[in-house]
Amino acid sequence: MVATVEPTKILEPKRIPLITNYPSFRKWNKEAVKDKMEDQPMSIYVHIPFCTQRCSFCYYKTLDMKEYRPEVESYVDTLCQEIEMATDYFDIGNRPIHAVYFGGGTPSLLVEHQFEKIVAALRKKFKHFDSKEQFSLEAEPLTVSRSKMETLAQLGVTRLSMGVQSFVDEIIKLSGRGHDEKQAYRAIDIAQEAGQGQWNINIDLLSGLAGETDETWRESLECALKTGVESITVYKMEAFANTEVFKLGVKDEKLNLPSDEQEMQFMAYAMERFERANYKPWSFFTYTKNGCDESKYISSAWRGMDFYGFGVSAFGSLGDHLLQNTSELENYSEIVGSGEIPITRGYRYTSFDRMVREVLMGMKLLRLDLKGFKNRHGLRLEKLCAPILRELKAEGFVTVSDQAIDLTSKGILYGDYVSKTLSDSLQDMYR
Repeated sequence: MVATVEPTKILEPKRIPLITNYPSFRKWNKEAVKDKMEDQPMSIYVHIPFCTQRCSFCYYKTLDMKEYRPEVESYVDTLCQEIEMATDYFDIGNRPIHAVYFGGGTPSLLVEHQFEKIVAALRKKFKHFDSKEQFSLEAEPLTVSRSKMETLAQLGVTRLSMGVQSFVDEIIKLSGRGHDEKQAYRAIDIAQEAGQGQWNINIDLLSGLAGETDETWRESLECALKTGVESITVYKMEAFANTEVFKLGVKDEKLNLPSDEQEMQFMAYAMERFERANYKPWSFFTYTKNGCDESKYISSAWRGMDFYGFGVSAFGSLGDHLLQNTSELENYSEIVGSGEIPITRGYRYTSFDRMVREVLMGMKLLRLDLKGFKNRHGLRLEKLCAPILRELKAEGFVTVSDQAIDLTSKGILYGDYVSKTLSDSLQDMYR
């Protein structure tokens, strides 16, 4: 016997009162007014494109400055001019400042008066610059000096991120870095003395560098922990097609590159070693002593806070728009010199883009707030992605509660796998 299905009844149409708005006035409240009336906090990014050398694994567009050249001074002047113009153009000078980040390139390549000039330009244009929660700057061992670190401390830097990559001389040499193990220790010592009580120090390490073995990797980790720095970041080395390591290691096979399986073992060992040393993760690649040193610029950008980028190739996010400056130094100087804003491309978010981005970037912080997601987007992610979430949970990548999706140790080890899987399932619904 075949079951019969009753046809869905269609309501009989009738005239109803004119609908004038949505949502209904019953849902309106005073909190929404307060939220709109207050200036929302934002972050600031400043890009310094110069380096002392080009590393074999570097795929960024940087300028190799083995010795001081006048281009640096000219660039700083142009950067200050852009700060003056763009702050007025986008009317962002009165907004509260959450975090400031000097990245590159190698920001610590600048000399003392250049730091002072840039910070003075920011203080002049941003009313709340000095009330920021964190001021971070990237540094490299060869460019660290006592007077430079003292200047940065006086200017209010609160977090220094030191690009060391390895503490083993043979691995450092293969990576094209200019320093050695002793110089790395010396730079960290100087920075700790100059910033004592004022800033935290992060050390960057790269897993999977050319020539890396279990023994050299463990040695680097022990050296990093021995320094007592507040934070250690482990990035996965990628051999991009425009790098020397790709040419020598992948194409010509003249360098011994660890396999993906070996690199995974390096990271698994690092996670276990960090746990024994009481370093806790705030993202899937950065571990901090007792959980004390989250990068507020990076985490707030991943959570969707506005930020503006100054300098050649710098990008930012304001409201529904992503914006990026020209990546050509000569063009940057010419555009700013002519009195124009140097933005050359951008992207306008859709509501759907925002959802996908929150999943992709937010999971990097180990936990995705499900209630916050529903408040922002009006949808329940745990319902939209229920089948995929069940699979991820069954395979041990996540735990799921009414409050949040949390990465397990396995989820942390696999990095962006969970966020990519979730965001792909979201996008598949609309393809």
